[in-house]
Amino acid sequence: MKANKTKYDVNPDLAKERLKCNFNIEEVTFIIDGGKEKTLQRKKIEDIALNNGDSLDEVPEECLSIKERYENAVRKSCIYSNKVRREMLEITGIENYASPVLRRTADAFFKDISPFMLHLGMFVPALMGQSTPDQLAEWLPKALDMQIIGAYAQTELGHGTFIRGLETTATYDPEKEEFVLHSPTLTSYKWWAGGLGTTANHCVVMAQLYTKGECHGTHLFIVQIRDLDTHMPLNGIKVGEIGPRMGFSSADNGFLGFNQFRIPRENMLMKHAKVEKDGTYVKSARHGKLTYGTMVFVRVTLVSEMSFNISKAATIAVRYSAVRRQSELRPNEPEPQILDYPTQQHKLFICIATAHAFQLTASWLWNTYEVVMADMKKGNVDALPELHALSSCLKAVSTSDALSHIEQCRFACGGHGYMLSSNLPFLYSFVAATRTYEGDYTVLLLQTARFLVKAWEQAEAGKGVTQTVSYLNQSANSKRVNWDNTHEGIIKSFQAIAAGKIAQCVKSIRDRIKSGMDYEDAWLMTTVQLVGAAEAHCRVIILSTFSSEIRGMTKTTSPELKQVLNQVVELYSVYWALETLSDLLQYTTINQEDVDSLRVWYEELLAQLRPNAVGLVDAFDLKDEMLQSTLGSYDGRAYERLMEEALKSPLNAEPVNHTFHKYLKPFLRGKL
Repeated sequence: MKANKTKYDVNPDLAKERLKCNFNIEEVTFIIDGGKEKTLQRKKIEDIALNNGDSLDEVPEECLSIKERYENAVRKSCIYSNKVRREMLEITGIENYASPVLRRTADAFFKDISPFMLHLGMFVPALMGQSTPDQLAEWLPKALDMQIIGAYAQTELGHGTFIRGLETTATYDPEKEEFVLHSPTLTSYKWWAGGLGTTANHCVVMAQLYTKGECHGTHLFIVQIRDLDTHMPLNGIKVGEIGPRMGFSSADNGFLGFNQFRIPRENMLMKHAKVEKDGTYVKSARHGKLTYGTMVFVRVTLVSEMSFNISKAATIAVRYSAVRRQSELRPNEPEPQILDYPTQQHKLFICIATAHAFQLTASWLWNTYEVVMADMKKGNVDALPELHALSSCLKAVSTSDALSHIEQCRFACGGHGYMLSSNLPFLYSFVAATRTYEGDYTVLLLQTARFLVKAWEQAEAGKGVTQTVSYLNQSANSKRVNWDNTHEGIIKSFQAIAAGKIAQCVKSIRDRIKSGMDYEDAWLMTTVQLVGAAEAHCRVIILSTFSSEIRGMTKTTSPELKQVLNQVVELYSVYWALETLSDLLQYTTINQEDVDSLRVWYEELLAQLRPNAVGLVDAFDLKDEMLQSTLGSYDGRAYERLMEEALKSPLNAEPVNHTFHKYLKPFLRGKL
């Protein structure tokens, strides 16, 4: 594999690490990408996007003001979008406009995010999933060719995940054949939509539909909010930016309010429900499920997104740990690489394993999504509840785990990880937002829990259950599971944990109902347990999917690669077994001797993976432009790059800042 272009010689320690690697790095890259052809295609796209330097900034993004960062992001968004339209889509094809490859290259342009991100991420998918053929013909070409820029306005100041509680109204006027959009309260203002503040001129708006005096629940509408020539907000529109945030500083997350704003009847997205000219409401019998099916899309893609972000953090931290030397183990000997410390390996190797686990689970989930969507087009929505449960828990757990692991990578880099130039703080703040948007962690796990309770009741009654909860058939009437200190045994034990927790939830709900509570209150009082049960189920899905996918993929790989990937899978399983010892003690027969064996096994896996650590992160094949990190470059020249970046700070532009003469000098002389 060719190295990234570098202006420095490779750090000797990092060069030695690469010589230690005992497997073919390209083999892993092919697995990550889904095959050699896809790797070659990705590299070709990356060369087009990055080789002329358009992604680079003279002044680091973090040294700019909020206004300057946004303006620079708009400039680069236009450059990048032109590359996509004119050069890159010829390779990927128009159907791959939202390709992960394009997502990777976009990261080289934006340390934070692009103001256009939600245009392709949510506006276009909403149009594709909810429009009639005529509406698609009208709106999709404009959106894909960036003749219009869209946002997706769902969340309100007073409501987020609880969509049924949204307050924005769309009332149909049959005389003029128009919908009247209105924000009746302050809390009904749309809030958080990316790109909405100052960039977008259109948006898809979710509002409560009223016609003939009756509310028919939330529906989607496409709304022009700004003049296409002047970009001024239209009359009846109040729109702006919501202010500084923990992250996303280069985008313009916005607010939007309507004052009796009128749109044509045809602007209601009517694929699954429509309003006739006379105001008659007509919907598909499966309208709710069909509408939700397209919303699942974003949650499905976020699992892969988390894998990508963890892989970036792991690459940065592992490479830095190979070149950073610290402390003195023995007198008069060189300071060891911090990657040699088992405590450092403990922080970082699980990040490598998690990136692989999430990527393979994401691919499996995407395949499941495509099958369910194809069935839905034929009128079969039977599999949607299971997909909903899967996408909900996997989105919740993957974003939560990614946040924790990226923070561990920052910790592993010591003080230098605190530098914005390391890019780790940016990765952390980006992922911190994903834990909440598109479904809060707790709310999503409770949605999965509803599916699990129903599945338990089916298994208990001897009825068939879907594949992802088939372990309930074996566990519905069993006690503690015999502990088996093998990889397969760990998976079975996690199934026992999930089944046991679900069973306990069902029992708690039933006991509370017997004591006089109604079902809703009994459910509410059990929600802490239910969240734990849903997370346990998600661990089963990830562990079993990771194991089965690697087992299938390594049938044709080299023995060396098969060995190291099996070590990665085992590390992931043993790590989580040790993290959940209290659950194992409750639901399996594990004892102190077994726990000691687990710990020894884990420590041995760390030692076995140590020589291949740099090779494993190199296999993610992330260009320096994408990492945007002084600590994680391919050449390992962290100290040179830290100093180089420091000198770009505007505070170093002059030897004496004007505040010395204006404030410090008078202050020091007691004359201020």
